[in-house]
Amino acid sequence: MNLNLKTSLLLALLCVSVLFSCKKDQDEYVPGPEKQALVLSGEITQPTTLTPDNEYILKGRVYVKGNVKLTIVAGTTITVEPAEKMEDKGALIITRGSKLDVNGTVDRPVVFTSAAATKAPGDWVGVIVLGKAATNGDGGVMHVAGMPETLDTEFGGVDEGDNSGTIKYLRLEYTGALNPANEEEWAIDYASGMMLGGVGNGTILENVMVKHSKDDGFQFVGGNVNAKYLISYDNGDDNFDFDRGYTGKLQFIISYRPSASKVGIRANGVESLNEKDALPGIVPYTHPVISNMTIVGPQGDQPEGDQSQGVYIRKNTRFTIQNSIIAGYTYGGLMLCPKTKPYLVGDWNEDNSEFRYNLVNADKQGWAFNYDDGPSGVKINPDADVAKWATETGSKTTKNRANNNELLTDIAGFMFNGLYQTGTAPDFRPQVGSPALKGVNFSSNGVNKVMDSMMKVAYRGALGSTDSWANTGSWANWD
Repeated sequence: MNLNLKTSLLLALLCVSVLFSCKKDQDEYVPGPEKQALVLSGEITQPTTLTPDNEYILKGRVYVKGNVKLTIVAGTTITVEPAEKMEDKGALIITRGSKLDVNGTVDRPVVFTSAAATKAPGDWVGVIVLGKAATNGDGGVMHVAGMPETLDTEFGGVDEGDNSGTIKYLRLEYTGALNPANEEEWAIDYASGMMLGGVGNGTILENVMVKHSKDDGFQFVGGNVNAKYLISYDNGDDNFDFDRGYTGKLQFIISYRPSASKVGIRANGVESLNEKDALPGIVPYTHPVISNMTIVGPQGDQPEGDQSQGVYIRKNTRFTIQNSIIAGYTYGGLMLCPKTKPYLVGDWNEDNSEFRYNLVNADKQGWAFNYDDGPSGVKINPDADVAKWATETGSKTTKNRANNNELLTDIAGFMFNGLYQTGTAPDFRPQVGSPALKGVNFSSNGVNKVMDSMMKVAYRGALGSTDSWANTGSWANWD
């Protein structure tokens, strides 16, 4: 145990090895004599297990390093102490080579939340997991945005099968502390929420919720980790952010923003960037592959000047989105920029983008498909060409990578069970007769067949009419 870890935690963890015996399901423990309040700070350099039999307070930035594993048992809650100075804001950083195992369950999730008496978005930074898979940074290596550039904040490499742990049934609340008042809107965002930097596909990421962040919810920066059953709820900026060479696959994910953001002018359901200057040849190109996603934007019209989109693809990104629902944003379901539009509607290439078999809506008629003007980056316009190609149907279409999408003029047409209900969890399941219960398609263009590995279901969006993963147990909390 590294001596930089607080003495109280050192003694308690030594006791844990004697007093607790883990059974096979990792969910039952012989209780200790009494619960202790323990402080997490500094560095963790020995294999360590946190259990629900203690109370944990995380202070400042805690680094798990030295190729060790931090294990957190189901039912454990970690509160993060507030701090005035930016550099003192709490964060858990799993450094490259170390691992995080979160063994939560549907009824006993692991929870990180603010320790403030009155909790607020931005009380702490988030959980940052760093791995050895590829990024498109210089030499394939990058550092965590918004933190000092040290070995402890470095990520990336060449190990596509990198394993940074197993993370299941985790909830993060009130993150996003690094978001400055005037953050540059067009560059990579500072670390926030659940940040995965260069994390490889040997890592398991399932059933994770990020809510009430001041900044992004999930950030995938480089790497190729796959994920499913993710919820990003009521966050200040992008709910899902893909950057700098991320090439993983996601299925069954929810982005829900019930009211307009008070933080960013473009607080999108999904945003993706390859590299700030959109230079050619910066590889691997960012290319998230997504199926069965549900994006729901704010109730009512967004304020004047709010340009938030369901999906905003920019700066040389490639992307694949299929069998998904994009609804509720005033000014756009899908927006492209001059550096991304050609990869969706240009001549065929294996490295190009696909947007197919989705249900799309914008509150303002004619704005479901948009295009930013490029030079200013702040003016958006409806894109009639993309709208035409995107909604062509049948096997013989003009643009076979942007077609068979269905445009809905009103969010009521999706026939969700329930949205925007005060005091009641949203219910994204489609009612009988919803267009989400037909038109699904898992075919792929080209030889890569990116949809082949997806779970085949008979509905579009994150949930079918009888699915309950987003509302079962206590792991997903919609307060």
